Amino acid sequence: MLPLYVTSGEPAGIGPDICLSLAERIDERPIVILADLELLKQRADQLGMNVELIPYQGQQKSSVSGQLFVEHVPLAYSVALGQLDSANAAYVLEQLRRSADYAMSGQSVGVATAPVQKSIINEAGIAFSGHTEYYQEFAGIDRVVMMLATKSLRVALVTTHLPLRDVPNAITKERLHQVIDILIHDLKTKFKITEPHILVCGLNPHAGEDGYLGREEIDVINPVLETYRVQGIEMSLSLPADTLFTPENLSNADAVLVMYHDQGLPVLKSQGFGEAVNITLGLPFIRTSVDHGTALSLAGTGQAKASSLHVAVDLALDLARQ
Repeated sequence: MLPLYVTSGEPAGIGPDICLSLAERIDERPIVILADLELLKQRADQLGMNVELIPYQGQQKSSVSGQLFVEHVPLAYSVALGQLDSANAAYVLEQLRRSADYAMSGQSVGVATAPVQKSIINEAGIAFSGHTEYYQEFAGIDRVVMMLATKSLRVALVTTHLPLRDVPNAITKERLHQVIDILIHDLKTKFKITEPHILVCGLNPHAGEDGYLGREEIDVINPVLETYRVQGIEMSLSLPADTLFTPENLSNADAVLVMYHDQGLPVLKSQGFGEAVNITLGLPFIRTSVDHGTALSLAGTGQAKASSLHVAVDLALDLARQ
């Protein structure tokens, strides 16, 4: 009956709103929100939601509809809807720190995260490139893999939050081996896929077209992929991204590996935006997340869709069972 922690993210955005919607659920284990208790009370009033907020003190019982466990994380300054304030950057990071600490120390089954605003954390003078990189550094491991998934498609990334001009130099043989090893391992262990079938996007248009549109496929990517294919792993060589994502190609694929962020995620989100979930592979604990941003203009309006957070919580609980 260890809890699943949920970070509420940027306080001026929709994170508190969608976290409050978790009170609708009945779950087998405690779902605990990391947030300022007064902020949640104020947001519930603004949204007209009747939610009983219960300070979490290690209660070993299921989550009950109409109630929400909360671990209080104090805000530095009061929050205005939709207005970012760098003074609350430390508040956001404290949520992440606690969630990682509890997961690493065996006090939780893992964490699901609501969205944060990277820019305001950096404006506060704190170097921050994203949840994925934060948890990787906290866990002290060399490599993690970002994967987004819908019910019908899983897309893993070789590089994540990099400027496009930096992507080719970041795709090295060493990095590819690390990413693919983690992807195969977690598909087998976390998702119970005994013989994963993985399709791989090339970096360049037409996967380089035999070197006429770039040599990364010839010199770096395909030689690495061949080392897995000779081991009997069901893995394609580099495929053109513009034709890979067809129903026929995807029908037997367990995952698609793409070279950079915007190569695969627009396709996945066009298929299931609001129903997709972000999973960090390679961590020593479970971490899932929503597939969207802070949506500052929707905070407190009641128009924010909470479906992605519910899917993220569902997946985290499913992975915990396994």
